[in-house]
This record gives sequence, C-alpha cells and structure tokens, in this order.
Amino acid sequence: MGSLILPYWAFRTVPIARNSSDILWSIFQSYVERKDFVGADMTRKFIQMGMTRARRYANHKGGRKYAKDTGEELQKWSGGNEDEARKRKEKEDASEIFKVIWRRCIEGEEYKELKADWTREKNAFIKCR
Repeated sequence: MGSLILPYWAFRTVPIARNSSDILWSIFQSYVERKDFVGADMTRKFIQMGMTRARRYANHKGGRKYAKDTGEELQKWSGGNEDEARKRKEKEDASEIFKVIWRRCIEGEEYKELKADWTREKNAFIKCR
C-alpha cells in the first residue's frame, strides 16, 4: 500500500505539491469508494505528512529541527535574504496546499463513517481477546 502511495508524495515546490496532493486525493477517494478504511487512512497520513514536512522545511532551513550531534532543537528559520525568504514562502504555500486536501479527507462523511466502523470493529476484537 505504502509502495503505491510513496512515489506520489512530494512537496519541494508549489507545483510539485499541487500535483502530488491531487494524485494522493484521487488515491484517497478510490480507497473510500471501495470502503477500504486502512488504505484511505494510510493515504490521509501521507497527505498530512506532506503538510507537516513542508511546514518543517519552512520553519527550519534544510528541514532539520534538531541538531544531529546534540539533539538540541535548532532555531527557527527567520528568512534571511530575499531568495531564502522566497524559498521559505514556497514551503509555506506547499504546506497549505496539503492542508486543504488533508481537511477535505478528515471532514468527508464517508471517511468518518469508515473510521467509526473500523473503530467499532477494533474495539470488539480487543474485547474478545
């Protein structure tokens, strides 16, 4: 499942994020139409990760939040020169593209129903153990 989704997960630029989120939305819809909650939820997670990873790159130059050697949290990226500010803005915009699609996923009635059904089945299974 992840191997179907992963090749389409990209967020480097706004056009790439838009194309990626459109494809992932289509994959998400196909899982929902087939009543495959696990597939839909996995796709939703990749869409959410597109949002959060693009945001991380907007907030931290190079996308690194913690120092490799010490593990300390690094300072947030403040923009710098005009080119760096443009790159940061592009990552913010890419994050927003994924955020719109992510909200569409989690607010969809069919997805909510599938999630509720799956949760009931999971709880019943746990109860029977």
